Amino acid sequence: MSDPVGVLLINLGTPDAAEAGAVRRYLAEFLSDRRVVEIPPILWQPILRGLILPTRPAKSAHAYRKVWRPDGSPLAAITREQAEALGARLGAGVIVDYAMRYGRPAIRDRIAALKAQGCERILLAPLYPQYCAATTATANDSAFAALAQMRWQPAIRTLPPYYADPAYIAALKASIEEGLAALDIPPDLLLASFHGMPERTRELGDPYHDHCVETARLLAEALGREVAVAFQSRFGRAKWLEPATDRVLAALPGRGVRRLAVVTPGFSADCVETLEEIAIRGRETYLSAGGRDCVYLPCLNATKAGIELLSHLVARELEGWWAAS
Repeated sequence: MSDPVGVLLINLGTPDAAEAGAVRRYLAEFLSDRRVVEIPPILWQPILRGLILPTRPAKSAHAYRKVWRPDGSPLAAITREQAEALGARLGAGVIVDYAMRYGRPAIRDRIAALKAQGCERILLAPLYPQYCAATTATANDSAFAALAQMRWQPAIRTLPPYYADPAYIAALKASIEEGLAALDIPPDLLLASFHGMPERTRELGDPYHDHCVETARLLAEALGREVAVAFQSRFGRAKWLEPATDRVLAALPGRGVRRLAVVTPGFSADCVETLEEIAIRGRETYLSAGGRDCVYLPCLNATKAGIELLSHLVARELEGWWAAS
């Protein structure tokens, strides 16, 4: 099979810069997605345009500035590193690229770029271990919308959720154990913080909550220790999945948890939600409530364990299209 096979890693997205105007453009696209906010647009858009976009971008830009890297947004930079490392790992016959659901590089543009490089077969790989309509589905929606405008489409496969895949659990276990081994004193508790979603999405049939709980259960089994679960990043007044991470962090010292380690297994790459919300603000919340020490253990990112996991997942989905050398 002489034509190369394309792999498109897809992550959520990020502003182009840590300043209010860039954040406003990003939030306008993100929060206008009907998969993300399921309120009818006639009701939601006046709230978005009249209340949220005039005020929230400045606050969010401040958070981004705390974690911005010399090479840009952590999420974009790390996803780029993952694509480069995965491409080198897979070798000849596979072209690995990356895109963002919101912002740049756009999914539409990178599908076109892969097609222009001769890829008649493309694996779409949303980097979300746990399936959620507001993440996995909308990434695929965007790709399918781009395909709908193409006269000559490539063949497409999509990466399924891998929340319970033994290779994913093993990668998390190895990464966490490495992080814990570097600590002088072991933590009293390991907390797994997943991104939150409105409770209504669960009632409508979204499996995300169950996927998160199963990941934590399997991880606890692999580590041989308790893994508590919480959900972060609440937004708006609707009821969200519980328990809420910020409230858990504030309550744990009062329950005798003096040393805490936090992981974010729902994120494939560190970003503002992990680096600012958890590693900075979350730690401050915990220490202010009386905790003695709180350490954040990074995502798999482009580490050896992370790239080995992606290589395993992608190679499996490419069977019949490409054979590993």
